[in-house]
This record gives sequence, structure tokens and C-alpha cells, in this order.
Amino acid sequence: MASVPKQETVEQNDEFAKLSWRERISYGAGDLAQNLIFGTIGSMLLFYLTTVYGISAAAGATIFLVVRWINVFWDPWVGAYVDRHKFNPKVGKYRPYLIKFGIPLTILSALLFLPIPAVRGNILYAFLAYMATAMVYSMVNIPYGALNASLTRDNDEVSTLTTVRMTEANIGNLLVYTFLPLFVQLASPDKALKDIGFFGIKLNLGNYASPKAGGAYFLVMSIYMVIGFIMLLFTYFGVKERILPTKEESASVKYSDLFGEIKRNKPLQILGLFFLIGFTFMFFGNTVWPFYMQYNVGHPEWMASINLIGSIPGIFLVFLWPIVRKKIGKKGFFYLFLSLFIVGSLVLWAWSLPGFKDQTMLGYIGRFLQQWGLTAATGYMWSMVPEVVSYGEYKSKKRVAGIINAIMGLFFKIGLALGGIIPGYINAFFKFDGAAAHQSASAMMGIQWSMIWIPIVLAVVAMLIMSRYPLSDKRIAEINVELEAERKAKRV
Repeated sequence: MASVPKQETVEQNDEFAKLSWRERISYGAGDLAQNLIFGTIGSMLLFYLTTVYGISAAAGATIFLVVRWINVFWDPWVGAYVDRHKFNPKVGKYRPYLIKFGIPLTILSALLFLPIPAVRGNILYAFLAYMATAMVYSMVNIPYGALNASLTRDNDEVSTLTTVRMTEANIGNLLVYTFLPLFVQLASPDKALKDIGFFGIKLNLGNYASPKAGGAYFLVMSIYMVIGFIMLLFTYFGVKERILPTKEESASVKYSDLFGEIKRNKPLQILGLFFLIGFTFMFFGNTVWPFYMQYNVGHPEWMASINLIGSIPGIFLVFLWPIVRKKIGKKGFFYLFLSLFIVGSLVLWAWSLPGFKDQTMLGYIGRFLQQWGLTAATGYMWSMVPEVVSYGEYKSKKRVAGIINAIMGLFFKIGLALGGIIPGYINAFFKFDGAAAHQSASAMMGIQWSMIWIPIVLAVVAMLIMSRYPLSDKRIAEINVELEAERKAKRV
């Protein structure tokens, strides 16, 4: 009789595992990897295509549009494939994809910036290279997201894991948004000594908007891609999958389960819509930021130093997330940080006004507040995906983590696409000329709308959406206990 409770305790402790710091850091390395690989593409590709590569703003936006529509159909198929696919319990269900598809993803991402004169300006090459990269990225990103829900059911552990992974993700953001433009300028030809706006430091910098910078982009991107793949290896070897579907559950998964989950899983609907809006205004800013610094502020040489200050909250203040959440709740957390984002955006708008453009302190303050709000709101939302997976399992009796992560990834990618597509069309509408050293007042107004006003409106909409989220921490804890008991009964 004594052996039964002991067995139950072991099983429960396994599914509600307390993760080691090694495992938390190893999992977060995957976020760092994906920001290095695909974050770079999301933030710099449109700027690169319309300045260095030499295609029109409308053509660049159309490439984003078509590829993202392909993802609308591709990602759910990937999610269903991952959930249905047989797996070796010793290796895991989701980890193998990080290696199998991490290698081609690394190569394809670098080839997007291939500096061959015969390729430059070729819209077909840009489209095919981006499409292939996006499709392979889904084969890494969706299993990686599903892997999160397989580590533990413990809500506090999921919260801690989220802070760790977002810290590493924001280290990736630091390398992308702060240092990549700086490294490209350092590697570009025709350099001149410039003040970077950081304690009087001066560096020899080239022009990252020049067609001559193509080789510099390829060199920096290639190095980033190799580092990204090494980080995927850390994740592969450093984590353990504990909560996996049975063979019967995997065999019963169908593509149509996608529609069933969307229909019956209200938390998924709300969180998915929040993802879509949140990442739309996030990528608006990421896409337009190089344009804003280059033309509206007129100090691209300050971009690295301003971004360096903006990266502080996402790396050094992430530890505050669980504390703030416990004090004011999930919804209050998002209201607070989305409000900070709005305040920071308004400061950045004031910075671009005549008479203020040389005031670096406005740039530091605005970017710090904007990024603090943005990284917190769009980072902490990932901690809610495992509870949506559990709720879906509770309702359907199927654990379809791959499908749910595919749905969330789809909302994320639609947001990413809109954040890249719409600014491109806005630039085209307001007559942006990528070949011109200076832009018209109309073109700069279009950049301002994309950088400041549209993201502010979307942040308000995101608050309204989050107000409708139905799952409390108490309810999801009850659901997880019930699910664990059901799974334990099946094993017996």
C-alpha cells in the first residue's frame, strides 16, 4: 500500500517539475537564436530591400504580403504534422526539429542578403529567398513553441521560465536592433568619423542605406546565423520533454482540429487576437525605426547608442515581471506596460520636432520607456500560451500543443507581416524615395504615422482585447491538477 502514494508523488512532481537554471537558460537560448535569425529579418529586411537592394517600397511590401499569406496555410499544416508525427520518447517529440531544420534556416537567412550584383534588384530572387526562409522558420518556431508546454505544468515555473527566456530573447534584440546596424556601418565602405551620441565616442562608420553596404550586411548576417544555430544546439541538449501526448492522442490529431480549437477555446481566441495586434504594432516600430532615425531624426549614427539604452529594460528589468504580475494581476500588467509604451512613443515624436532633434536625452528617455513597455507586453504574453494549451486539452481531451502554437505563431506572423507590409505601402503612398538622400515632408509624415500614431492606436486596442481574457490563475491551476490526475489514471 505504501508504494502507491510514492509512485503518485513521483509522477506528479515530474509533470509539475521545478526546472533547473540550466534547463531554463537552455530553453531561452532558443529565443535568442530565433531573434538573431528571424528578428533580424523582421527588423531590417524591408529597409535593406528598399535602400541597399534597390526595389521599390511597394514591391518590398508586396513580397511580405504574399509570403505571409502562404504562411496562413503553411503554419497550421506544420502544427498538425508535428502533433501527428511519431516520436522517440528518449529523444523527444519537439527537440529534433531544432536540428533538422535549424541548419537550412541558418543558410537561407544569410542568403537573403546575398551581395551578388546580378541578384541586386531582382524581385523574384528576393521573394523566393524570403518565402523559403519563412517556411523553414515555421518548422523550427512551431515545435520550439510547443516544447515550452511540454516542460512543466507548474504556473510559477512557467512564469519564471518566461522571464528567463525573454531576458535571452532581449539579448538577441540587443544584438539585432543595437549592434547589427552598428556592425553593418563599421563593415561598410566609405566610412567617416562620426559621434555615435554616447559619451562622446566617435567611430568610423559607413552608410547602411547605401547599395555599397550589401557585402557588410551579408558578412554580419552570416556571423549572426552561425551564433543562432549554436544557440539552438544549447536548447536541444539542455531541456527535457515531460508532458507528451500518448500515441493514441497523436494518431487522432487531424488538420481540422485547428478549426475546432479556434471555435471552442475562447482564451485562445482572445490571446490570439492580442498576439496579432501586439506584434503588429511591435513590428511597425521595428520596421520603421531605421527610417525614422535616418530621415525624421536625421542622426542614424546615434541608432546604436539609443537602442543600447532601449535594451536595458528587456535584459535587466525582466525580473520585475512576476513581481508586478502578482501585485496587479495579468490584466493590470498589460495595462501598465502598454501605457508606458504609449508615453515613450510620444516622447520619440517630440524628439523629431524642429529644435529637439539634437537632444539625445529625449531619444534615450523615449526609447527606454517605449521598449520597456513593448518588451514587457509582447514578452509576457508568451507565458499565457501553456495555459491556453492546458485549457484546450481540458475541453477536447487532446493535447495539441503543436496546433495551438501554430495558431499563436500564425497570429504572430500575421502581425509581423502587417508590421512590415503596411509601413511599406504607407511609404509608397507618401512618395518615399529610397534612392534620395533626403525625403520630402510628405514621406517623413508617412514614416511618423507608422512609427508613432498607428502603434499608439493599436496599443489601446490591445488593452481592450486583454480586458476580455477569461482565465484566472486559480482556474488554470485547477485545470492542470485535473489533467494531471486524468493522465495518471490512464497510465495505471
